[in-house]
Amino acid sequence: MSDVIRVGIAGLGTVGRGVVRVLEKNRDLLARRTGKQIELVAVSARSRNFDRGINLDAYRWYDDCRDLAEADDIDLVVELIGGSEGVSRELVERALANGKHVVTANKALIAHHGYDLAKRAEETGAQLRFEAAVAGGIPIIKGVAEGLCANVCEEVYGILNGTCNYILTEMEKTGREFDSVLFDAQRLGYAEADPSFDVDGIDSAHKIAILASICFGTRVDFNSVVVTGIRRIAPVDIEYAGELGYRVKLLGTATMVDGALDQRVEPFMVDTNYSLAGVEDAYNAVVFRGDFVEDSFFEGRGAGEGPTASSVIADIIDVGRGNVTPPFGVPTQYLLDAPAASRDELVAAFYVRFHVADEPGVLASISESMRDSHISIESLIQHGDADDGRTYVVLTTHETQEGRLRAALARMEKLETMVDPPVFIRIAAVSEENN
Repeated sequence: MSDVIRVGIAGLGTVGRGVVRVLEKNRDLLARRTGKQIELVAVSARSRNFDRGINLDAYRWYDDCRDLAEADDIDLVVELIGGSEGVSRELVERALANGKHVVTANKALIAHHGYDLAKRAEETGAQLRFEAAVAGGIPIIKGVAEGLCANVCEEVYGILNGTCNYILTEMEKTGREFDSVLFDAQRLGYAEADPSFDVDGIDSAHKIAILASICFGTRVDFNSVVVTGIRRIAPVDIEYAGELGYRVKLLGTATMVDGALDQRVEPFMVDTNYSLAGVEDAYNAVVFRGDFVEDSFFEGRGAGEGPTASSVIADIIDVGRGNVTPPFGVPTQYLLDAPAASRDELVAAFYVRFHVADEPGVLASISESMRDSHISIESLIQHGDADDGRTYVVLTTHETQEGRLRAALARMEKLETMVDPPVFIRIAAVSEENN
């Protein structure tokens, strides 16, 4: 590689504008740290005339971003379009096929096609890097794949979506309903007009699938992630969580269970004394548990122009330095095909909330149903509501199989006294030494 690394950027949204600004503002600093000049050569986006608040006159413009992959004077393509299919995928595939390095923030693309893209990069000698695809400005991929690579990963988990964390934080602070807080999150720019990818857990699922592959040396397997979002979380759940000593957080988790990979995104009850419970607003945090390092805790901005651009630039610098690292930590030929763990066999303690008619015998029927399902109750709380003759019954269980609990709740949902379907939330297992 020459003393200059020539870059083309596809996608000039929030992150793309940030990358241009960093390249221009910190040009000399980046050159010193890379040992090469990083030269932005060309850009591409859907509209040439849109006012982005940056001057692009110095850069060649491509109406079709795929042309970046064919340009002889571009060494590295930065893909910031998003989406797992279409032009973003075509651009990355073409660039790698032509031996051009690729840096992307596209978690959907990597979660769905990461293995094939990594294999193509190996075949052509190009590098594929995607630090910005997970947890924004937190260097979690580099931290795990390089800094913690001496460890066998026992578990990786964390808050991977700033929108959901902001919503849950605001619900706790204000006592407002989910829909009300979501509306404000959209108005403030934390949530998209269509928030489904965030609040239904898909965004976090993309990220935990990528992390799981790197941490456990397995092929990235998005389709095996069990996903539950936060739409059913109500202020009453957050209120009861506080009463029980917990905070509600949407977590992505991955662990090996008897040789099978358990990947999931779902709301958790997190002990208020644990550091993860204190991560608020749009921040992300990730915990890596290794056999020698024990717990490593990473926290920072999970999205936004500056943090995400910072990770994109860090990848460009690594390419410029000639730091060659397999995209998923090991060469693709060594990535394992791990079977998916059974959701029903997962053993955990749970929070369960029932909304029932305030009638004699309701509490007894719930207790009897749990007993008949061989589920042991650890604690039980009931607060009446004299206004409408309804009440909430909340209990926590001792450890039990999730499948057993789900079956028991499905039976109880049919009771005439049940106002709404029961809601259950897994209680995060936090050992005393991690508090």
